Amino acid sequence: MKIENIPADIKSKSLKEARDEINKILIKLESQDLDLINTETTYKRLINLNKHVENLFKIRSKEISGNN
Repeated sequence: MKIENIPADIKSKSLKEARDEINKILIKLESQDLDLINTETTYKRLINLNKHVENLFKIRSKEISGNN
């Protein structure tokens, strides 16, 4: 999944905001029996949030490596 495929509302989140939403989604998915359509939508959002966090870590890692 490329960064361009991540919705703008997710790309604008800070690491903390993305992590907090990921935690909320995980709690929701673990605690409720959702219908298939809602579960799929929620899971796709979780994947996009996770990809966004990965991208933030890659950017930060490059910044740190470049400063050495």
